[in-house]
Amino acid sequence: MERSKHILEGLGNQYYRATLKSMGFTTDDLKRPIIGIANAWSECVPGHFNLRQVAQRVKDGIYRAGGTPIEFGVIGGCDGMGQGHDGMHYILPSRELIANSIESMAQINLFDGLVLLGSCDKIVPGMLMAAARLDLPCIFVPGGSMFSGPGYADQETSDTTSVSEAMGRLQVGEMDEAGVRRLGHVCAPTCGSCQFMGTANSMCCLAEALGMTLPGGAAIPAVFNERLRCALRSGQQIVDMVHRGITPRKIMTWEALENAIMLMMAVGGSSNTVIHSCALAHELGFDTKDVLDAFDRFSETIPLLVKINPATHRYDAVDFYYAGGVTQVLRQLGEKLHREALTVTGRTIGEEVDAYRSPYLPNDELIRPLDRPHSTLGGLAILRGNLAPDTGVSKPAAIHPDVRRFTGKAICFDSEDACVEAIEARRVHPGHVVVIRYEGPRGGPGMKELYKPMKTLYGQGLARSTAVITDGRFSGTNNGCFVGHISPEAAAGGPLALVEDGDEITIDVEQKTLELHVSEEEMARRRAAWRYQPPRPIGYLARYAAMVSSADRGGILIPGETGGMEHETAE
Repeated sequence: MERSKHILEGLGNQYYRATLKSMGFTTDDLKRPIIGIANAWSECVPGHFNLRQVAQRVKDGIYRAGGTPIEFGVIGGCDGMGQGHDGMHYILPSRELIANSIESMAQINLFDGLVLLGSCDKIVPGMLMAAARLDLPCIFVPGGSMFSGPGYADQETSDTTSVSEAMGRLQVGEMDEAGVRRLGHVCAPTCGSCQFMGTANSMCCLAEALGMTLPGGAAIPAVFNERLRCALRSGQQIVDMVHRGITPRKIMTWEALENAIMLMMAVGGSSNTVIHSCALAHELGFDTKDVLDAFDRFSETIPLLVKINPATHRYDAVDFYYAGGVTQVLRQLGEKLHREALTVTGRTIGEEVDAYRSPYLPNDELIRPLDRPHSTLGGLAILRGNLAPDTGVSKPAAIHPDVRRFTGKAICFDSEDACVEAIEARRVHPGHVVVIRYEGPRGGPGMKELYKPMKTLYGQGLARSTAVITDGRFSGTNNGCFVGHISPEAAAGGPLALVEDGDEITIDVEQKTLELHVSEEEMARRRAAWRYQPPRPIGYLARYAAMVSSADRGGILIPGETGGMEHETAE
């Protein structure tokens, strides 16, 4: 029985019918499957700006298939708008708000199915987490990526992050203020999610590999007519899913998760996909340690097949679509793919890969075959060592081979703000390992994305002569030698809290190690002297900090979670 019938059928349910009829719904409308449309449209996020049009085509498809759509709004913050100020503290926590709000609306209204409309960094995982939690028929519809802007300086194209790199160039005299302002006008010529394989596009691709998006749907650019046709078909498909009882837990199996992780390795996905995959796995009932082990295992067996921005400035997300997108990459994985995994179409991912035909000619330089990869090293890496006893995360795809092994002297900062100030003052020099701590899930709180420090270093020409390590996160567009998501975080007494200026640190991305060259005796002395005053946030951040887990557990909210701080903190 459809869920909605519990409140829309029978003489005693006149109240519910009257409530919906007050908004123009008809008696016939209320006899059909009721499909909720969770729409993250706003004028705050370029990746969501086109979702009004997308939503209308979804509605058209639902009506065509015999369902009734009911649309509601979902928040969605833009990581770019949160960069470099206190607003970034709210970006990762917004993921939980998104999941909780969709759960609430679905249960209040007893929707029979859900269409999830979003594109960007925390919105996509929040929607997938809600789908896993509810286990109602759900289909995810991305809004698509934007086009790149014209080239500047020595770059062939520009993108939404170019202006930050340009500020670094300005600081070293390689650009003038007029050039920076001009770049700001042209680097983002259309709406859509950012032009590179950052977290937004990575998560949309991951959703397709999971089977939660129509085949070929992840990479369609925002302004393409095919985006609207995909929306129409998605609206039709959700009604079919309701009739057939196809739910997310039948789709997002362990095998589907492994498919998604393999894809992230092949495309050089954002490092943030690790924390979001862990959070999604938790909702599905899987152990997050198994997820990290899968990332680690596949980094050895799945090479880098796709090279787009930030791994190269030659190709962007639109080029990836022209080359065949996610389905073409899955085709290249061949027998490594779990072909029996179910998709929203009711067919297996193997069947969909075999059947899909891109309207464009393949580009076997952008998407290479398995026997001719861009690199034998997978696009993501899980690092461990005495500085990351649990885990750290890096993205070899965005790191030049010359600096995948880096040894340098620590220069330590207890916040992103302090680090940015030092970089802009030219106090960071070649040979430095920049340590940014107390920016983890609890210490931030909110695990800030440390985009600005690395982009400024890149602009200053220091990307190949410095490294950055942190218990915070990185943007999917960052390049240079970096390790983020270090667990346990500094605020929980992790070793990162004990590093001092001048300490020697070795990062080896290929061997997947992160080591501090300080004796155990000295570390014990430092631990005894360590003092830490936790932040005193207010509002939502206070509640978030009280419950959030470590990054290696997905940064999920667990009632009663302490993160070890009550044991490790001294006043």
